[in-house]
Amino acid sequence: MASSPDDLKARLHGLLSEFQAKIERAHTEQELRKVFADYGGSQGAIRVAQKDALKEAPNAEKKAIGQLSNAVVAEVERALEGRLAALHEAERRRDLERTVDVSLPGRVRRLGHLHPTTLVRREIEQIFAQLGFTVAEGPQIETDFHNFEALAMPKDHPARDMQDTFYIEGEPELVLRTHTSPVQIRTMLSGPPPIRIIAPGPVYRKDDDPTHSPMFNQVEGLCVDEGITFADLKGVLLHFAKRFFGEEWGVRLRPSFFPFTEPSAEIDFTCAFCAGSGCRTCKGSGWIEIGGAGMVDPEVFAHVGYDPERYTGFAFGWGLDRMAMLRYHIDDIKLFFDGDVRFARQFK
Repeated sequence: MASSPDDLKARLHGLLSEFQAKIERAHTEQELRKVFADYGGSQGAIRVAQKDALKEAPNAEKKAIGQLSNAVVAEVERALEGRLAALHEAERRRDLERTVDVSLPGRVRRLGHLHPTTLVRREIEQIFAQLGFTVAEGPQIETDFHNFEALAMPKDHPARDMQDTFYIEGEPELVLRTHTSPVQIRTMLSGPPPIRIIAPGPVYRKDDDPTHSPMFNQVEGLCVDEGITFADLKGVLLHFAKRFFGEEWGVRLRPSFFPFTEPSAEIDFTCAFCAGSGCRTCKGSGWIEIGGAGMVDPEVFAHVGYDPERYTGFAFGWGLDRMAMLRYHIDDIKLFFDGDVRFARQFK
């Protein structure tokens, strides 16, 4: 038997009463919207009752049924909006009633600190910038050519063993760069002299002890032009030592060997721990070994297409972390890589 509009009206008003009772017991917006979905939503009880009535009712009554159910849904929506408004007002009043001591200090956000290696790198860059050197960078994964062969170290050269190289698995011609010298090669290949660059950045070698790390930071310098001499090299190094450590600091160059420079020299700076008077760190000599330097070997110029009869140049390099250790009297290089913020806070 088909339901009459009066029967539907009674059923809908019953559902409306149930809805109003349930939203009065709801205390959160999520609960309110769940109740509305159960009654006034597209699949709610009111819409289901409307659909059932429309299926059974004759065509003459369908319009009245639609109007009746739509009016009840509108009433449900008004009731929901009223409860939501009351709920939000209650929350607003609770916020206003909270006691806040406006005299309390605000939360202090700790500022970060630059790493000592970063501080030293920036200072070194500034010193060399005053001499006309620019900063050059290159990839950390290098080709065998740029890392070794172009630097006069063919595949059978014994100096390769000194580098303790990390090779890329499955790529025999790719390595983690063992120095930043490949940046010098790439710079020379990119254009003709004059060139004045420094190349700071991370490098990788199989080395691990209190003064060495498998990954460390290095800075190298290169100057190529007509008429560059060994005296220019020493003058640049002496200027740097005095600017970085102090006017009383000096530089000593000792004969050495590097495959990509000839002649080559070890660089010694006045000991930063005893100012040259002699201590355990410098073994009483008053000097600390910093790195290596020398005049660019003509064979290197051959790899980059420079005329060794026209151009000469010098190169030098040392560890940035080692310079930071000397500057700040740090005796363990691993402190640079532990990531302890207490360590970084000590340096300004």
